[in-house]
Amino acid sequence: MSKNAKQPPPGSGAISAIKFLDVYEIPFEQSFKGTWVGGLSGIDYDRQKNQYFVISDERSATSASRFYTCAIDIIDYKIDSVRFLAVATLKNARNDTFAGLKVMPEHAADPESIRFNPLRRTLVWSSEGDKALRGGRMVYQNPWIYEMDLNGYFKDSFLLPPNIQMYVGDSGARENDVLEGLSFSEGTKYLWASMEGPTYEDGPLASVSYANAPVRFIKFDNQSKKAVAQFGYLLDAVAAAPIPDSAFSVNGISENLCIGNQQFLVLERSFSTGIASCVIKIYLADFSRATDVSSYKSLYRNTAYRPAAKKLLFNFNSLNIYIDNVEGITFGPVLPNGHQSLVIIADNNFNHFEKQQVFLFEIVP
Repeated sequence: MSKNAKQPPPGSGAISAIKFLDVYEIPFEQSFKGTWVGGLSGIDYDRQKNQYFVISDERSATSASRFYTCAIDIIDYKIDSVRFLAVATLKNARNDTFAGLKVMPEHAADPESIRFNPLRRTLVWSSEGDKALRGGRMVYQNPWIYEMDLNGYFKDSFLLPPNIQMYVGDSGARENDVLEGLSFSEGTKYLWASMEGPTYEDGPLASVSYANAPVRFIKFDNQSKKAVAQFGYLLDAVAAAPIPDSAFSVNGISENLCIGNQQFLVLERSFSTGIASCVIKIYLADFSRATDVSSYKSLYRNTAYRPAAKKLLFNFNSLNIYIDNVEGITFGPVLPNGHQSLVIIADNNFNHFEKQQVFLFEIVP
């Protein structure tokens, strides 16, 4: 048997465990072609060219909203270097650059996830939209999923269902709890988008004392760009009480990655004020028997549907190191032993006290 025969190709659904191999830190002061390399929130792999697409969530503050192409050099099961190769500006539907959040918030982007379509050689990316007080007035901006070419130019958009859009009052999507994750399935036939947290109708956010907050996964037909199904996924409780107890804390989905057979690796990210590290868990979620909840107005305490089954694969706490704001996950190259690698990236929020970490894992079939 050849080395590559040990590991089925990405999308096969064959996985029993994941094994940590290494972590690499991108310097806080890293710059590339006049841009500040920070806020890296999504990552995907071009296997043919052995390069990665990485999106920054900067909202056109120091430079226009953008994504990078980079190489991650892996030697002897370790990350030797991360080399940035190109940067491209994200464009809106008019193929203009996005305005800065502090200048024209209605026309700013909040980039979160990016995925590569190897058949069309295009990229899809998501923005969470906005629902916040900006400059003394409320701004309501719907989230979006755009398709673009490899230079950032707009090609098409997905039609988002009404229940995940922004509305006045406690209705629809919450600010900063919207489209955090994207993943293709069945090749590129479908695109799955995961919400970070529940909509208002689906109940309160996860808390230290509240587990099983329902979050929606939306399945889109990649040809028609329309939603064809929605499914529920139940979050863990917030991992630790904030300090003080009244301070901010959150648990939500920061990204998903389809591994085939309606199964996904799901990143749950818990953060509590007063505690340095985030608690990051990787779950194997199975949607094969989950109920299509497209017609369900609310999933809160609703027992009439079947959510995705979930199994914990890895808790970053087991590494006993500082873990930052992990937001991106992708398949990487096949390792020397024939096993598939995973590359996971953390967003430093452009904060000197945070770390822009790149993690390398091995998939054990």
